[in-house]
Parts: sequence; structure tokens; C-alpha cells
Amino acid sequence: MTIATDPDTEEDQAERGGMSFFDHLEDLRWTIGKCFIAFFVAAVLVGVFLAQFSGLLQWPYQFAISGREMQMEGLINTSILGVFSVIFYLLIGGGFSLSLPFMLYFVAQFVAPGLTEKEMKLLKPFCVMAFALFLIGVLFSFFILAPAAMRASIVFNELLGFTPLWTASSYYALLTWMVLGIGIAFQFPLVLMILIFIGILSVQQLEAFRRYSIVVFLIVAALVTPTTDPFTFLILAIPMSILYEGAIVGGRRIERNRARQREIDEIDEY
Repeated sequence: MTIATDPDTEEDQAERGGMSFFDHLEDLRWTIGKCFIAFFVAAVLVGVFLAQFSGLLQWPYQFAISGREMQMEGLINTSILGVFSVIFYLLIGGGFSLSLPFMLYFVAQFVAPGLTEKEMKLLKPFCVMAFALFLIGVLFSFFILAPAAMRASIVFNELLGFTPLWTASSYYALLTWMVLGIGIAFQFPLVLMILIFIGILSVQQLEAFRRYSIVVFLIVAALVTPTTDPFTFLILAIPMSILYEGAIVGGRRIERNRARQREIDEIDEY
């Protein structure tokens, strides 16, 4: 009498270098845990230098009020617990920005075992591109978009004869949302290129959609910027249109490499 053996025992999987579902689940749990640890450490680092970090983030405000006749009282606090809202925004924004490279590294470690050799070659460039796009979005928002939105607010307040009083919590909430939101929104070229790589999208489809993309970018600008002035929307739509063209250029390269590899495979078959 022969006893049937289960081909998916842990020993067989270990010999083949495979992993069970629960092994993958455990890896995912550790990946999420390491991401939270990285964020916590970064947030603690921001907390240690909280006053310096807070002062650094006031640059858009200082730039917006410079050279204006209107005298503003500076950032104020109108509630007892308002200062804790400021601390919360500083820790969230600073912690996420500082820990993002480590989070990308941990995620890359998690997905790497399931990738082919060809996909592994693209993993590192994609991670570097993801961080670079996030950094570009953060810098663009901090040095251009946020000061422009605040300056526009001051101009229209002057026009209508109002004296703006900006609370510290509303300022840091606006800055955190704009900086992180636009840093994340700038990831869309990478997403488009990944979709082209796996065959869901094509460059031809992106080119056909180009004429409608500006409308989408204006909608995204309205979502990620808590302001309502059209100038801010236009300022954000311009770099997003440039990034869209960059995704088309990168997609063409992916399709050329795919066609070249297909020709090589056909030659090898013969």
C-alpha cells in the first residue's frame, strides 16, 4: 500500500525555494511593521528638532508676505489645543517624507522574490524614480505652489479690504496636505509606465488621451490643493502635463525594448 504524499509540503517548498501563503503573509506583516518603525523613528527625529523644523516650514509664509503693504500679525493660535494640531501635522509630514526611502526599500525587498530576472532589473530604477518624483513634487509644492497660493490669498484680501489672520494649525494643515498630496500625485507617470510595461496601456492610448489630460490635471489640482483660486490649479497643471509627456517618452522606450526582445526570442526559436 502506497501512501500519497502532498507535493506542497513545507519541506518540498523549502527545497524548491518556494514560500507558502502564510510565509508570504508573515513577510507582509514584517514589511508593514518595518515601514511603521521607519516612520516612527523619522517622526521622533522630527520631534527632537521640532522648533527648527517648524521654523523651516514657515518659509512659504514668509515669502508670501514679503514686499506687501498689508501688515500681518503672523501665525496665531486661537484654541487651547491648536498647538497640538500643529505638532501632529509636523510629525506626520516630516515623518512620512523622511521615512519614504526606507519604506520603498522594504517594499522592494518584499516583492523582489516573486519577480523574474528581467523585472528585477527594473525594480531598483522604479524605486529611485518613485522617490525622485515624490521629491520633485514636494519641492515644487513647497517653493512654488504653496507660496503662490498664499500670495494670491493675500492679494485678493487686499483687493476686498480684508485683514487676514492665519492660524498656525490651518497653515500647517494646508502646507502638509499640499506638499504630501502633490508629492504623491507626481507618482502618476511611474504608474502609467508600469501599466505600459505589463501591457494594460499603450503609448498610442496615452497620445490619444493627451487632449483630455489637461482637464484631468485641473480636477486633480482641485483635489490635492485646498485652495479655490484658478491660478494655483494652472500652476500645478503645467508640471503635470510635462510629466505626462515624460511618461509617453518612457513608455515608447519600454515598447521598443519589448519589441526588440520579441525579435530576439523569435530568432532564438529558429
